[in-house]
Amino acid sequence: MAVYVGMLRLGRLCAGSSGVLGARAALSRSWQEARLQGVRFLSSREVDRMVSTPIGGLSYVQGCTKKHLNSKTVGQCLETTAQRVPEREALVVLHEDVRLTFAQLKEEVDKAASGLLSIGLCKGDRLGMWGPNSYAWVLMQLATAQAGIILVSVNPAYQAMELEYVLKKVGCKALVFPKQFKTQQYYNVLKQICPEVENAQPGALKSQRLPDLTTVISVDAPLPGTLLLDEVVAAGSTRQHLDQLQYNQQFLSCHDPINIQFTSGTTGSPKGATLSHYNIVNNSNILGERLKLHEKTPEQLRMILPNPLYHCLGSVAGTMMCLMYGATLILASPIFNGKKALEAISRERCHCWVPCTSRVDPSHHQQDKYEGPGEISGRNCSMGRWTAKHRCPARTSWQVAYGTTENSPVTFAHFPEDTVEQKAESVGRIMPHTEARIMNMEAGTLAKLNTPGELCIRGYCVMLGYWGEPQKTEEAVDQDKWYWTGDVATMNEQGFCKIVGRSKDMIIRGGENIYPAELEDFFHTHPKVQEVQVVGVKDDRMGEEICACIRLKDGEETTVEEIKAFCKGKISHFKIPKYIVFVTNYPLTISGKIQKFKLREQMERHLNL
Repeated sequence: MAVYVGMLRLGRLCAGSSGVLGARAALSRSWQEARLQGVRFLSSREVDRMVSTPIGGLSYVQGCTKKHLNSKTVGQCLETTAQRVPEREALVVLHEDVRLTFAQLKEEVDKAASGLLSIGLCKGDRLGMWGPNSYAWVLMQLATAQAGIILVSVNPAYQAMELEYVLKKVGCKALVFPKQFKTQQYYNVLKQICPEVENAQPGALKSQRLPDLTTVISVDAPLPGTLLLDEVVAAGSTRQHLDQLQYNQQFLSCHDPINIQFTSGTTGSPKGATLSHYNIVNNSNILGERLKLHEKTPEQLRMILPNPLYHCLGSVAGTMMCLMYGATLILASPIFNGKKALEAISRERCHCWVPCTSRVDPSHHQQDKYEGPGEISGRNCSMGRWTAKHRCPARTSWQVAYGTTENSPVTFAHFPEDTVEQKAESVGRIMPHTEARIMNMEAGTLAKLNTPGELCIRGYCVMLGYWGEPQKTEEAVDQDKWYWTGDVATMNEQGFCKIVGRSKDMIIRGGENIYPAELEDFFHTHPKVQEVQVVGVKDDRMGEEICACIRLKDGEETTVEEIKAFCKGKISHFKIPKYIVFVTNYPLTISGKIQKFKLREQMERHLNL
């Protein structure tokens, strides 16, 4: 088993070399035999629902391809929906008192897109949107797509150094932001890396540290050196500029890049995953079909989105999926606020709710007063753990989805008809027009069913690449177009996928492979445990030992001995952590993801290893 991990880590670190790419190409042959055996239907009773399952005991599955993929651009999709349901509410932003129908939204998007072109932006230019959820965010997301400009999703919490990194990485020509949000003074942060903005002519900025940045647009306040967003939209409302927009749209392709989404940087500097119209339009369309939005009444097509729009899930499963299905997108607050989200569900009569992640804890907001179907998303989301911890009411219908930014994002999701047990134990089944396989790197072949290995994805959903980083793109996407997720997963006979953990997080203790996610799920059954993260720390004799970093519930106390006693007889002896450390917080990325490599370093220092 130690050889397995050594090969896996070496492959992931050195995948840019021709030798490893050649090895990956060789590995890819093993799945083809399974593919040629075809798929079988789960149930002939269900209309228009095909579910492929693994054949021959191997972890490979291909999603249904009965329906054709969509070749429209985002702008064309908006036009189609605006013509189909012009008077239906498209966007509600409660904290800004904004309500627009699809016809009104289309008109505003056209003017904003035209305005962006009128100030000198061109097809392929990059525009950064930096700020919390707002009407301006949705407007820029759709207007850039309409004009052929590439939207760069900038984390609203970024400080000067982080902002400089992403703007330089992709060569942003324009940046849009509000004056401030809470303590974040956006203009002042920008001045730290671009002091020239104070004395610049609006639209003609010349910055030493940001040479590509020429245009800075303020959302809500006139600021030195900036254009006001309202002025840009007004400039685009002239017939001349609207005609220019219509002319430019003839040259847009569904395969053009539309969005650069920066990964969280949990293992290094953030990378800019570049997605196309084709990626985003089809992922949102297919996800909506899996959620059966096409069967909903207009009253049911109202979606509350607490997720940040700068995340792939928010912009695709939120904005785009609503646009594709004529659903109303409702933003309840600038950033996640459980109380406001739940109040909006009741007041706006929402029938769809996409929570942020399984780490959100709205239980203290009296969640049992609210009802409605929803979706939980995340790499290591455990449906059973989530519903138990957050007292999810029995009348609520939940679905789980899994994906990565690099896959636009969703690749696995449950059907509404799947049982609670299936939802509790997996992230669902493969999405249409998508292939998935789990690779056993020790054997150099497809993993057997119910055997862990690295999950790989192939299909329309795979990103165009990491912007400006061909070597890192080759490390992630092999010659046969498989994206190697870095997630360790298993697949069962029905094609349900379970995420076990991250390949780089796997612990090798004396030759035994131990998956932190498995232990974390176990520790969450302890009544005093609020949250736990399991990491491997160095050990001279065993190579690595297990360290459980436990955050207790408020007011609870326990001991190391009590935790270890809880483990005995319930998990294998070699999985019982040698070290138990009680913590109050974890090192996080800007977007709130736990950085296990930093946690590991902290624990090794704490334990004097």
